[in-house]
Amino acid sequence: MIVDAMSKRMIALTLIFLAGTEVRAFEEPRLNQMQVIGTHNSYKLAPHSELMKLVSLTTKRLAESIDYSHRPLPEQFGRLGVRQIELDVFLDPAGGLFSKPSSRTMLMNLGRDPGPDPNADGVLDKPGLKVLHVQDVDYATTVPTFEMALRQIRDWSAQHPTHVPILVLVELKDAAVTGLPTRPVPFDKAAIETVDAAIDTVFDRAAIFTPDDLRGTFETLPEAIAKKGWPELKSVRGKVFFALDNEGRLRDLYLEGHTNLKERRLFVTAPADDHPAAAFFKINDPVRDFDRIRKAVEAGFIVRTRADADTRQARSKDTTQRDKALASGAQFVSTDYPEPRLEWSEYRVEFDNRMIARTNPVSGRSLSTGPLE
Repeated sequence: MIVDAMSKRMIALTLIFLAGTEVRAFEEPRLNQMQVIGTHNSYKLAPHSELMKLVSLTTKRLAESIDYSHRPLPEQFGRLGVRQIELDVFLDPAGGLFSKPSSRTMLMNLGRDPGPDPNADGVLDKPGLKVLHVQDVDYATTVPTFEMALRQIRDWSAQHPTHVPILVLVELKDAAVTGLPTRPVPFDKAAIETVDAAIDTVFDRAAIFTPDDLRGTFETLPEAIAKKGWPELKSVRGKVFFALDNEGRLRDLYLEGHTNLKERRLFVTAPADDHPAAAFFKINDPVRDFDRIRKAVEAGFIVRTRADADTRQARSKDTTQRDKALASGAQFVSTDYPEPRLEWSEYRVEFDNRMIARTNPVSGRSLSTGPLE
C-alpha cells in the first residue's frame, strides 16, 4: 500500500494522540447544549417590484428593510438545515380581513402590475389565524394561514423522525400601523387560546415538546432546569417545540392562569430568571447583550438571538453581529440569509462543513460529541 507524506503525518499524529490521551466516547448533548441556525420571518416573500417602488417613495430605508425572501418551510428544513423558524400570526375571526391589501389595490388603480394575488385561491376569505408580515404592504407569504404552516412543519417532521428538534417562534401581531387602512383584531384571552388549540389540532401530543415535558414533577421550570436539566437530544429528536416571541401584554395574557406554563404549548420569555415560567429567552441583540446571553446560557436557559436585521449585514457584508451571535452560545441563531444574496455580497450564516447542528460553544464546551445531525 502506498502512503503519501500527508497520510504518514496524520497517522503519526493520531498515534501520538491515542498514546497520550484518554479516549472519550462521544456524548449525546442535552437540548440546551447544541446550537443551530434559524430563520427570521420564515414565511416571508419580498414585495413585488412595483410595490417596492411604491414603498420607496415613502422611505427608501423601509423598502430596503423588507426586501428579503425565504424558501418554503420544507425546503428550509431539508435543503438548508434550518431548525428554527418564526411565524407572525394575525387574528381573522370573520375571514377576509387581509384578502385585498390596499397597496395592491392602489397599484391596480394606477394601471401598474400589482403582482400575484395573495388570495387567488380564496384561502384568505376563510376565518382563522393568518401569517404575514405587515398588513396592506408586506403581505406576500409562502404560508397564508397558521394551520397551513403547522401542517407543513408536522409533515416534514414526520418524514424525518430523527431530526434535531425544530423551534417554532410565534409572534402575535395586532398593532395598527399609521397610514394603513387595515386594522388588525386585538388578541384577548379567548383569542390567545386559539393558538394552542391550533397546535393541538395539527400535532399529536407525542410529536411536540412542551413546558410540561420539561417541568415534569417539579413546580417551576427553573427548578426543573436546575435539578433535572433539559432532556438529552436523543430523547427529543423528531420533535417540534414552540415559543412565544411577544413580551409585555400578550405574554402576560398567555401566562394568566398558567404562571408556570402548565398545560400551555408555548414557552415564553419570562419577566425574570426566577419566574416560574423561565426557561427560554428571546434576546435579539448579541452585540449589546453578548454578556447577558452567555450568562443566561451558562445558567441553563435556552436563548434565541439574531445574526442580522433589516438586510443591513447582507448589503454591507458586516459579520460583526453574526460572529457575536454564534459566539454568544445562544442555541438558536436566526438569520434572513441561510444562503447569500449574491448581488449584494457573500454574507450568509452557516456552520463549517454545512453542519445542521453543532455542540454549543458555551453550554456544551465540556462535551466530547460527534455529529449532531
